Amino acid sequence: MIVSSAPGKVYLFGEHAVVYGEPAVPCAIERRATVTVESRDDDRLRVNAKDLSLNGFTVEYSGGTDETPDVNVSESLVRAGVGYIDASIEQARDATDTPDAGFDITVESDIPLGAGLGSSAAVTVATIDAASRELGVELPTDEIADRAYRAELAVQDGEASRADTFCSATGGAVRVEGDDCRAIEAPDLPIVVGFDGGAGDTGKLVAGVRALREKYEFATDTVESVGDIVRRGERVLAEGDVDELGRLMDFNHGLLEALGVSSRSLDNMVWAARDAGALGAKLTGAGGGGCIVALDPTDETKTALRFTPGCEDAFRAELDTEGVRVE
Repeated sequence: MIVSSAPGKVYLFGEHAVVYGEPAVPCAIERRATVTVESRDDDRLRVNAKDLSLNGFTVEYSGGTDETPDVNVSESLVRAGVGYIDASIEQARDATDTPDAGFDITVESDIPLGAGLGSSAAVTVATIDAASRELGVELPTDEIADRAYRAELAVQDGEASRADTFCSATGGAVRVEGDDCRAIEAPDLPIVVGFDGGAGDTGKLVAGVRALREKYEFATDTVESVGDIVRRGERVLAEGDVDELGRLMDFNHGLLEALGVSSRSLDNMVWAARDAGALGAKLTGAGGGGCIVALDPTDETKTALRFTPGCEDAFRAELDTEGVRVE
């Protein structure tokens, strides 16, 4: 039996624009998904997903998620809950040349699902690491990141970027531009996360930005402007200028709002953070609902968010310099 974990992430800059070849800077945070994998004597997968729905569920199946499992939850929930795990197991089987390997898998996570904090990437990275180790193969981190990206690409119908999975596999702050992925230096950041309890529809939001780019030239310019912010933000990170970093985050949120990927609850949390004295605040992830990220070394933003209508939870999230690991 092997237990691996991987961190979630927040985007300082660059979500959505990264889909079009612009750079992005995500940072791993100290909230993790933990995956326990134990080999079986057959080729079936038994997934106990304790935190992938409100009450969790257990499902056993074989041959991929095209087979409808016999479980008392909606089919859409099953497919969402086990799709990433199934794709991750296929990657582990391929890496270890064991196409018929079966596993009992337990997933536990303190990363809100679908909220822009990289829950699917963390589960995917941890599953590939644990399953390959259970089969006697220790994959290098860069291969785990690449295989996790391929797994997400399959599940997300070709719309994934390397940002989430690379960040989760390596930890710390990273810069991703197309296939170029590398770690970058970052100071200790006073990260505060606000969560509205919801989740955006990533596919629909990505498609919406694409439609705007196809219709309006200035929408393409907006996406490119996000890339310009990322490039400046990378230099600011290296200089350790957290005040300027916050200002750039404010700009980035405004551009994302213009692209139609924010929501009333996200905007309310962003403005509550700014009014409380945050150095900067923006949505993180696909948008449409989920989480914002703010920078504030005091407790003022966290307190303000907890009293903001529409905010379900607020918490501090330290930068996690460690990526995927065996527990």
